[in-house]
Amino acid sequence: MTYQQPPSQPGQQPSNPYGMYAPPPKKMSTGAKVGIGCGGAFGALVLLGIIGAALGGGSGTPAEKPAEAAAAPAPERAKEKAEPADAKPEKKDKAEKKAEKKPAPAPTSPADRFKAFVAKHGSPNEQAALGHVTKVQGADELNDILDSVDIYTDFTGGLMGPHQSEGKLIASAFADWKESKNGLVTVYDVKGEILSNGNF
Repeated sequence: MTYQQPPSQPGQQPSNPYGMYAPPPKKMSTGAKVGIGCGGAFGALVLLGIIGAALGGGSGTPAEKPAEAAAAPAPERAKEKAEPADAKPEKKDKAEKKAEKKPAPAPTSPADRFKAFVAKHGSPNEQAALGHVTKVQGADELNDILDSVDIYTDFTGGLMGPHQSEGKLIASAFADWKESKNGLVTVYDVKGEILSNGNF
């Protein structure tokens, strides 16, 4: 007795004879699943952007806005722009004059604030070492999670050079100035080599 198999059709896998195991179907890899998910999320964002642009497009196109401004009556526009030649300047009260005399304090850099702190609270050796600080980076962005501050100086020689002790003084003075639960201050020389580091 011969066993007859049904004719195979295009696109179908032939059935296995009795006793043979069929290979399991291929599964999608994790990368493919992530790619499809990210593609779907990107597509949804693009769709939301298109809908938002269509609904919130504003009161008109940019070409229409200058036309609205030009539609104001001509005498009103002329009054706004022109002042009479014989107009006297208004008298200013004393408070306004004082405000004009005092310029707004210029924002200081973190290096300047650090130097001012050490000048007020630091030892003479710390003050002398801070005269070589050129830049402080990262002191304004402290979050007590992982704070990293870089201090740049004009010293030379790196970690094994003659100015390692001044680097330690600068790192110690910084720890007196700022506090963090998990902070690291690194002091660099003029070439970008590490002079010292410490926790603050």
